Amino acid sequence: MKLFLHVCCAPDATVPFEVLKNEKSWNEVVGYFYGSNIHPADEFRRRADALKFLSEHSGVNILFRPYQPDGWFAAASHLADEPEQGNRCKLCFAIQLRAAAKEAVANGASHLCTTLTISPHKDALLISRLGSEIAGQAGLTWEGRIWRKNNGFLRSVQISKELGLYRQGYCGCAYSQACHSYTIHKKASDSIQKSPYCHTEVQ
Repeated sequence: MKLFLHVCCAPDATVPFEVLKNEKSWNEVVGYFYGSNIHPADEFRRRADALKFLSEHSGVNILFRPYQPDGWFAAASHLADEPEQGNRCKLCFAIQLRAAAKEAVANGASHLCTTLTISPHKDALLISRLGSEIAGQAGLTWEGRIWRKNNGFLRSVQISKELGLYRQGYCGCAYSQACHSYTIHKKASDSIQKSPYCHTEVQ
């Protein structure tokens, strides 16, 4: 069986790569990096470079989708005012998983999985529901893993530090970047105000 693993970034892929490549169930494990949600282009390149390093280190091949942010913005910009972890994030997960499913079918994979569930900041149950639905529509079997279980997130941080992997400060899109920058600024100024994008009170 061939497993197609949607990869959101190098740190989040560390534990899935470590686990999956040692499981006898899979004849092949292939990573897939969507990346067009990431802003700006320099950030995309930093994350892609980190994934290339991890791929070489782990021996897990990764397919890189061409960077086409205009398409992502066209699909998601109508949700610009949504808070972080809201409907915009749900749409972004779906966009990435659909792209991964399409590529998985094209590459003869039987199963689809994602690294997204390693993050403690993401709704793992929502991601699993979306993944199962999208995989099923594509004729794939969803390999549901909650990677943050059993201290998976802490393990990913440890491996990332050991390998010197780039660890980003925000999820990826322009809106999450704005929220992160605004939060840092407001904390530094010791004030309370709501970000125009993240809609989160910063204290």
